[in-house]
Amino acid sequence: MKLGFIGLGQMGKPMALNLLESGDELIVYDQAPNNYPEFKQQGARVARVLQDTAEAEIIFCSLPNSEIVYEVVLGKKGLKQFLRPGQIIVDTSTIKYSTTLDLAKELGALGVEFLDAPVSGMEARAKEGTLTIMCGGEHEVFTKVTPYLRWIADKILYMGKSGCGQLTKLINQLLFDINGAALAEILPMSVKLGLDPEKVGEVVNSGTGRSYASEFFIPAILKGSFTGGYPMKQAYKDLASGAEISANLCIPMPVLSAATTTYQVALLRGLGDRDKGGMIGVFEELLQVQYRKSPTEN
Repeated sequence: MKLGFIGLGQMGKPMALNLLESGDELIVYDQAPNNYPEFKQQGARVARVLQDTAEAEIIFCSLPNSEIVYEVVLGKKGLKQFLRPGQIIVDTSTIKYSTTLDLAKELGALGVEFLDAPVSGMEARAKEGTLTIMCGGEHEVFTKVTPYLRWIADKILYMGKSGCGQLTKLINQLLFDINGAALAEILPMSVKLGLDPEKVGEVVNSGTGRSYASEFFIPAILKGSFTGGYPMKQAYKDLASGAEISANLCIPMPVLSAATTTYQVALLRGLGDRDKGGMIGVFEELLQVQYRKSPTEN
């Protein structure tokens, strides 16, 4: 089997490297040439241009947003004119539900199969090959692709028809965003009230307030580190998608709306390069405190 992989960024690179372990031929493409050396060393073929990946029977994409995915697959300079019936496009990106449906429909008209397969997990899990993948599309296509997904994930779920993978990922992301916004709001309050930040963190992460967000972000926030996760300016698309669904289907989501406000203020404050733990800067500035561990005594 000949595989293609487009997008060798923070998540795509480790996923593509793990796919190499399958022993199948792999053609990789990225706009940043500095991402290629490791692949050359391990025997992957580096595409000169995007269209070279169209040789593959299964083409994986890991790209930043809906617009880029659409342009790469169906744009004027994209793969569309080079694709042939029977090929499979697997999109591991996190994009809009509506864009996913458009991709499935337009590729289907070409006889090309499409699987939306967004991943959940940070970069470390991508390197370990222990991501969670939620898939939407024809079950027969899911079955064909599953042996390759096993190289990048240890939990692979078939969620239903096209778009169901993206919807499931969105639900997960919105809950994560809400948790991150809650930490940003409540932790600075604990400092304002005179509590010890490290001890508060211990209580939260061993008590009922614990969440994956608290376990991941609290230790990093205490150190003043905000680069361990996905940058907020790129992750904001999830909140925009949630708001779109809320508006279109008239589904009230007041807690999500409040979390989105915190997120938006963080972006307006210039904190977009931080991960979601960086939202805490909004309330640290407001309360004039910092949720940090005490300097180590010499």
